[in-house]
Amino acid sequence: MTTVACLAGDGVGPELMAAATRALDGVAKLHGLEFDDVHLPFAGEGVTRSGHPLPAATRAGYRDADAILVASPNEPALDGVKADLHLSWHIARVHGTPTRDLIVAGPVGSWANDTALARAFECAASRRGRILSVGESGDWRAAVERERANWPGMVVEEAKLGETLVRLKDSPETVDVIVTEAHLVSAVIDAAAAFAGSHATVAHAWLPDEGPGVFAPGASEPDDVAGFGTVDPMGMLLTTSLMLGEGLKKRSASRTLERAVGAASRRTTTDTNSFTDAVIELMPQSRTDVEHFDEVWA
Repeated sequence: MTTVACLAGDGVGPELMAAATRALDGVAKLHGLEFDDVHLPFAGEGVTRSGHPLPAATRAGYRDADAILVASPNEPALDGVKADLHLSWHIARVHGTPTRDLIVAGPVGSWANDTALARAFECAASRRGRILSVGESGDWRAAVERERANWPGMVVEEAKLGETLVRLKDSPETVDVIVTEAHLVSAVIDAAAAFAGSHATVAHAWLPDEGPGVFAPGASEPDDVAGFGTVDPMGMLLTTSLMLGEGLKKRSASRTLERAVGAASRRTTTDTNSFTDAVIELMPQSRTDVEHFDEVWA
């Protein structure tokens, strides 16, 4: 049984988390997986229940989980969650079109270069076997060369930041996975999202060498729309897909959910539940199995 700690918070968080857990249940049934979603008080809900945005019971609960899913990315308590864990690398999925996305990854500090590169190459191997390294320091280039040696057949390109921004703007379809130095990660993610016009659907994750990672959408709607059933769950569902793939290593389930979200985005839906219903309905025809890609590189 895989445990997911769910930190909904308040505002639109509960609606987004409800959509995420429904989608998680749907993809689990399709792929024969078992998830236990444990809902823990967080942010405003934590203050209401115990007088603190990050109660001790919540901290104990998510430390024992396999992954931590957050629905309220703007809450200061999220920084507390990340500070509570020994996180080493950051990955983001930038949604481009219903059939195309982009992965950006990098270390949280230069001490984690090797970890971030290993995970980014692993991610590229499960996708199209292409990766673009962005960085100019000697230490970074040396770390890239060490990791490249582990992946014969991988297409590895290197570029400077300026060159990468031009490609993201003019020919984003030529880029699949970007791995970059710690001080460039946020800038590359923001640029990719801006060029794609998809800030609202960026999915973020911060992961450790061992233990649960933290997964959260890049943006959230204001609290004054909470309770009307009109919150767009797309970013939250793509975050759930990222959690499945990078946090729980359930890459088939991750791609199934991602493809179902892309297909649902082509439909005209007016509310949170309708979009989530469409995603669940489209899962069987969106099903994919990608574990064999990993076997190619083993």
